[in-house]
Amino acid sequence: MNIRPFREIKRKKTKEINVGYVKVGGDNPISVQSMTNTLTKDVKETIKQIEQIEEAGADIVRVSCPDEDSTKSLKDIIKNTSIPIVADIHFHYKRAIEAAESGAACLRINPGNIGDRKKIKEVISAAKNNNCSIRIGVNAGSLEKDLLEKYKEPCPEALVESALRNISIVEDFDFYEFKVSVKSSDVFLSIEAYRQLSKVTDYPLHLGITEAGTFLPGSIKSSIGFGSLLMSGIGDTIRVSLSDDPVEEIKVGNEILKSLNLRNRGVKIISCPSCARQAFNVIETVKKLEDKLSHIKTPISLSIIGCVVNGPGEAAQTDIGITGGGKGNNMLYLNGVESQKISSDEMISKVVRLVEEKAEEIEKAK
Repeated sequence: MNIRPFREIKRKKTKEINVGYVKVGGDNPISVQSMTNTLTKDVKETIKQIEQIEEAGADIVRVSCPDEDSTKSLKDIIKNTSIPIVADIHFHYKRAIEAAESGAACLRINPGNIGDRKKIKEVISAAKNNNCSIRIGVNAGSLEKDLLEKYKEPCPEALVESALRNISIVEDFDFYEFKVSVKSSDVFLSIEAYRQLSKVTDYPLHLGITEAGTFLPGSIKSSIGFGSLLMSGIGDTIRVSLSDDPVEEIKVGNEILKSLNLRNRGVKIISCPSCARQAFNVIETVKKLEDKLSHIKTPISLSIIGCVVNGPGEAAQTDIGITGGGKGNNMLYLNGVESQKISSDEMISKVVRLVEEKAEEIEKAK
């Protein structure tokens, strides 16, 4: 059921690049990323976590390569996974070359801390020879010393100047397959840096509020930062940075995009906070449905409202809807129309079955 959103966001048209089979920028969907937190040399555990991240709805996964053991392991990891892998590299140019040769789809580097121009040239040559894109990653916590001396502290202007400096370095070697990030743990600093950078470059932007914190504060900070930028049409790929299971980063990232109607993946549940009017336990019902429907990737809207105050109105705008009724008899809506009464006891199993059938019907029609 397609309800026209109140407002549609007009995204800035940026250059299109490839991260493996995922296209970033241009008119392509905003991709969602996360990063493993296993030891990369533990190939089995890293592969397991990558598969979990992908199953949660990730488009791209980043893997840290701090040493030679990690880049050696990367080859086996890439061979045994299907999602594009970004190799996270800092300081040592040889790790970047090894990662590109191992099959990384993208290198996350800061050219300024890779070394002299000869070393940067070798890294870019390896990227060219292995169809590997690059993310130029600028971070407020690791700005160049001369920029800190110039601006006295991390600020939007310092991040943007660093980004433009590194863009120039890469372009000098005739390489243009890259995206850029200017990340900070400060929401306001990040927003302004991305806004300024977006005005002066057409390369795709990777959005992030770095080191955002634990699940709740990190999700809120990321939502505020990403929401402000995405609503302005800025951003081509996102990574929510949480001190938590990487799977949670993907869930939050997809929910941010879903809430802005920028990308719909899986079941979008509209539910009330519950009150004394509720005819069934809304909170427990929604928790169970989220778990039982997590495997659905097809965009489907579902409303779970505990009473008749807002229930019929919300159900009129969703594929499947439940409105609480008296004495355990709740009303089921299909495509916005009253269908039948169902008891609270059968509600969860009935909704799960209907959503699965709806998803199958949509996929067959494609």
